[in-house]
Amino acid sequence: MVTPATITTSNFEHEVLQAPGPVLIDFWAPWCGPCRLVGPVVEAIATQYTGRLTVGKLNVDEHPTVAQRYGITSIPALVFFHDGQVMETVVGAVPMSVLAAHVDDVLRRTSALGPAHRVGEGLHDGSASV
Repeated sequence: MVTPATITTSNFEHEVLQAPGPVLIDFWAPWCGPCRLVGPVVEAIATQYTGRLTVGKLNVDEHPTVAQRYGITSIPALVFFHDGQVMETVVGAVPMSVLAAHVDDVLRRTSALGPAHRVGEGLHDGSASV
């Protein structure tokens, strides 16, 4: 089983915002019951999507400034990043099937973007977007 990376205030920029592909960060705390429930699900996702998705865990008690920067007010909060931008957030202890569906959606969307586009940027070909 692949262990999610430990994300801290000092490595967040490099490990998450500058990561070459999509990243899933589990914002959690040791006292949080639902966080303990979703922990094994996050570990299973890390294993199942090795090489396609970077998975990490950030303890909000130890690194509150990162959690505050992203408006994390409820945990567990599972936040997907790509090219330094938040793509999606899932709050609460969700089952494997739900989290895997979100991962598949994020992977599909990021592969459609390609490496040169950031989330939220359209392809500027002069056509109007609907």
